Amino acid sequence: MKKFITSPIYYVNDVPHIGHAYTTIICDFLARLWRLQGDDVYFTTGTDEHGQKIEEAAKKRGFTPQEYADEISAKFKTLWDEFDISYDCYARTTSDDHAKTVRRAFEIMHAKGDIYKGEYEGFYCVSCESFFPETQLVDGEFCPDCGKSTRILKEESYFFRLSNYADKLLEWYEDPNCILPQGKKNEVINFVKQGLKDLSITRTGFNWGVKIPESFNDPKHIMYVWLDALLIYPSSLGYLRDDKNMSYWDNAYHIVGKDILRFHAVYWPAFLMSLGLPLPKSIGAHGWWTRDGKKMSKSIGNVVNPKEVADAYGLDQFRYFLLREVPFGQDGDFSQRALIARINSELCDDLGNLLNRIIGMSKKYSDYKINSKDSLKYFKSEIDEANAICLEALNLADELATSRYLEELWKVLSIANVSIAKYEPWNLIKNGETHKANALVAMVANLLAKVAVLAAPVMPKSCEKIAKAMNFEIDTMSYEKLIKNGELIDFLAKDSQPLFAKVEEPLLESPVATQTKEEKTENIITIDDFKNIIIKVGEVLSCENVEGSDKLLKFKIDLGEDRPRQIISGIAKYYNPADLVGKQVCVLANLKPAKIFKQLSEGMILSAEDGSLTLISSMAKVKNGAIVG
Repeated sequence: MKKFITSPIYYVNDVPHIGHAYTTIICDFLARLWRLQGDDVYFTTGTDEHGQKIEEAAKKRGFTPQEYADEISAKFKTLWDEFDISYDCYARTTSDDHAKTVRRAFEIMHAKGDIYKGEYEGFYCVSCESFFPETQLVDGEFCPDCGKSTRILKEESYFFRLSNYADKLLEWYEDPNCILPQGKKNEVINFVKQGLKDLSITRTGFNWGVKIPESFNDPKHIMYVWLDALLIYPSSLGYLRDDKNMSYWDNAYHIVGKDILRFHAVYWPAFLMSLGLPLPKSIGAHGWWTRDGKKMSKSIGNVVNPKEVADAYGLDQFRYFLLREVPFGQDGDFSQRALIARINSELCDDLGNLLNRIIGMSKKYSDYKINSKDSLKYFKSEIDEANAICLEALNLADELATSRYLEELWKVLSIANVSIAKYEPWNLIKNGETHKANALVAMVANLLAKVAVLAAPVMPKSCEKIAKAMNFEIDTMSYEKLIKNGELIDFLAKDSQPLFAKVEEPLLESPVATQTKEEKTENIITIDDFKNIIIKVGEVLSCENVEGSDKLLKFKIDLGEDRPRQIISGIAKYYNPADLVGKQVCVLANLKPAKIFKQLSEGMILSAEDGSLTLISSMAKVKNGAIVG
């Protein structure tokens, strides 16, 4: 069967963060799983590059909009390539081919009577590229979606007759799988039942976008960014150009963040109905990520860089954590503590250790040969239970329940690990029951192989190592035998390096909590509080980059004490280490020591951020150790 899977095309107003990685990895998981099952899959990702927000951001940086879009789009593509994302098409809304599709679609919808010209006046959010009625604004001014200030905008516009499609949309929502999870679909249904107004689909106040077709003789009109962006999905298949890959569209699946579900579940199916195209089989909306229980913010400095996490802990470990940690549709929290716990317990102990035990037992009992001929004779109940669990896991994958999918696979690992403890193959050998001992090893080896096949779309490299260590292939044929048919296979094991390494302590520096100006104003302290703070002047004796980090510097600082202090500071991007040697800086001296990136830090260098970092230091040379206050 042909299937089409898409991530959103990511808006180029910022670099990739953990939310982008999460969405893309979900798509990659589905694409890999479907290919494993024998489906012909086409996977599209890419970037959304038009709109007033991009035009203004580029101007601030002295770039043309295209230069700005090229730079940010390249960062997304580079990350997906480094993450080995198995996309077939990296689509960009600035491509000439896409513009052709968008203009032709506009003509088709206009010819059908679904587009007309009028005038719009309303509250417009530049950040969201959307109008909002005054009743939806927060405090009569602020955008209900992003919280930023709106502006009153009155302009000539072309409109899409969205109001004509309310009943058809509600009819589509009766499909149990059209929007997942169900709770998110209920939100969409309630929105549509409140009444739909026609949608303004052109703008005239800026130039960065796809112009409407020349046949309209209205060159000042730029296509609404969401009409442009959503059409990237069929456009990436050649829609209204050569249509060469449009056969994939019959089974289209979209994965999006919950913040853009309305655009995908209301506007998009209405556009498709107007164009006469089949509607998506499913639109899955996932939740947001926080960090250590706090909303991520660039100003706070706690935004999770997915590449940094993958580089520190391993890409497969990162992929596993994202798909396992949070139920699909709910918000999730990223913490190194939670990541380390899953690596050490589930990946090292449950999965990696099972492989080691199988290799060790096969080496000792049967010269690495693992024959499954007697496994059903002795262990049919365990095998039947594992087969049923694998099929249930696949049902959960159809529901996009990635966390529960992995939870089911770990139940199979539990059966294997518990069986070893229960039947004690070493005692079976000791008591002369060699056939049963080898049948047990073969049973648990088959259970591990089943898990490896189904976990390969989540952790492709790690599962490939399992397959090589046991001499089998992870492919459609293995899927058919081990999963679909529940068969047993034989193995020829070989010695292998440990699959995963335990993590003893966090490998990344933790973000330093900062406050907004308003929070700082409200957070009043007393003189007694201030007396507890010890700030000393110290001289930088040495300074060097911390290996493996592009943010951290390691200082040796003389604070007039018996020995210099080592302090780790995240200011590497602002200073050349050699330039800081000999300078005097202010140090928070009674801060509790902590380990940052495996390095001991015995204080904090004080600095202020005013566009570029400024160290807080003494105006003139003073004695090292002098107390500020």
